[in-house]
Amino acid sequence: MAIEMPRGLPFSVDTFGPNTTTKKTKRHHFLTHAHKDHTVGISPSNVVFPIYSTSLTISLLLQRHPQIDESFFVRIEIGETVVIDDIDGRFKVTAFDANHCPGAVMFLFEGSFGNILHTGDCRLTRDCIHNLPEKYVGRQGQTPKCCLDYVFLDCTFGKSPQRFPTKHSAIRQVISCIWNHPDAPIVYLACDMLGQEDILLEVSRTFGSKIYIDKATNLECYRSLMVISPEIVSENPSSRFHIFSGFPRLYERASAKLAEARSKRQSEPLIIRPSAQWYVCDDEEDGFESVSQVQKQRKVRFDEAVKDEFGVWHVCYSMHSSRDELESAMRVLSPKWVVSTVPSCRAMELDYVKKNCFVSRFSSDDPFWKLLDIDMEVSSADTQTVTLSCCLMSDKDSANSKMEPVIESSTVKKQLLSLSPEKDLPVTLFGRARLSSQMVSDQLHVSQAIHSTRVEKMNLEEVVESLQEDTKQETMEKVSYRSFSSSTSSKETCRDLSGDLRKLYRSMNAPVPRPLPSLMELMNARKRYRKSFNF
Repeated sequence: MAIEMPRGLPFSVDTFGPNTTTKKTKRHHFLTHAHKDHTVGISPSNVVFPIYSTSLTISLLLQRHPQIDESFFVRIEIGETVVIDDIDGRFKVTAFDANHCPGAVMFLFEGSFGNILHTGDCRLTRDCIHNLPEKYVGRQGQTPKCCLDYVFLDCTFGKSPQRFPTKHSAIRQVISCIWNHPDAPIVYLACDMLGQEDILLEVSRTFGSKIYIDKATNLECYRSLMVISPEIVSENPSSRFHIFSGFPRLYERASAKLAEARSKRQSEPLIIRPSAQWYVCDDEEDGFESVSQVQKQRKVRFDEAVKDEFGVWHVCYSMHSSRDELESAMRVLSPKWVVSTVPSCRAMELDYVKKNCFVSRFSSDDPFWKLLDIDMEVSSADTQTVTLSCCLMSDKDSANSKMEPVIESSTVKKQLLSLSPEKDLPVTLFGRARLSSQMVSDQLHVSQAIHSTRVEKMNLEEVVESLQEDTKQETMEKVSYRSFSSSTSSKETCRDLSGDLRKLYRSMNAPVPRPLPSLMELMNARKRYRKSFNF
């Protein structure tokens, strides 16, 4: 999934769509791998160049778009470093294996903007992490010598608590499943996605047979395999192993194959789907109802293939990191900030992000502010304002987004840096005002400072898409006390609040919250209502 990079950076990664600002604001473009959701927008009429990528990724892309001129691309191979001259200064880019699909890489950017790792789509195993420069990798639980300022992280399975087996273990499960079904005349492998070639290679090597793929119905997969592993491809349908399209209507087509074999009184074919989606998703698939409770319980088994109620055998083969792998990788790298490259800001699900990623960690001269295109050097009075322009959104949502720039004074920035999100307090019925008068005073003084500089919206979610839990709690509090006080005038008071608190509310032109009526008051009001209508 592609997201637009901050405006303070001269480059983009996997962002080529027509609805993005990439072509206007970025001078260098990078492509991590050849999956369609990362190549959206690359076409002869919409090409932006130069595009840096690996030779294999470029070859796969040109197979899909042969009309694109190869001269638009610049090759950068795994382990290779390229120095790029830019009007804002030179910066280095190094490609590292992303352990995702053939040709997929992570990009490490090093320049005046700081040190930034963009993982693209990845499976961050220990070996994958330790291939990065030693200075960025913490050894034996120690902090690395050099901190990454930013990690743009693939959090596809950031919410899933399951621990996925390694790719090698999953491939062995596929082989074992085939060995356990020697009577199956045909083995259908739902492996038509780029990144599952290792499974096909191991099956072909183990059983000494090529794998048939229907060129007419699955041309894209055929072309990809002819680039990556042409030696295992067969166009003879008599081969025992067939590539089976995973989507759409997988279960419908699998049920039809099994029903056909039963009607002819033949041995049933073996249908294997190596994917992690079945293990982490409970949504309805292909028009069938959700799986039963028994099937959900069987999904926790990762050590062997599992047969579902439709006759399809599942193996947990993941090209993305599990949540546990993401946590381990972030503890080793210890970045200052983590941004999810998938929607819903799933980086916030990681414990490392909750404990370590705070705005207060950045000093006024930190590259973080330059990254977001913020000028922290405000020379004149505190009333002078600067515009925060940071766009971190998905490519699909960028066209419909109405994000407005946030205007902040230097005083407000200092207050932002001094606020500590580590001390979260519970949200009560009337917000934090019911907890202590001193705390309310501090909160209201901060609000008054913001009001005095005419800041109408100060929300850290507009900086990096909901990166702090504390901001969410403050938003909930504002909505809570406004809803309870909307029916009252600013002159109404509350007996439960002290005189100082009432003055503070009134000084901010905020209505004093009223308590909910007691049960006795409601009962008495109900009695009076009945008496008034008693004839």
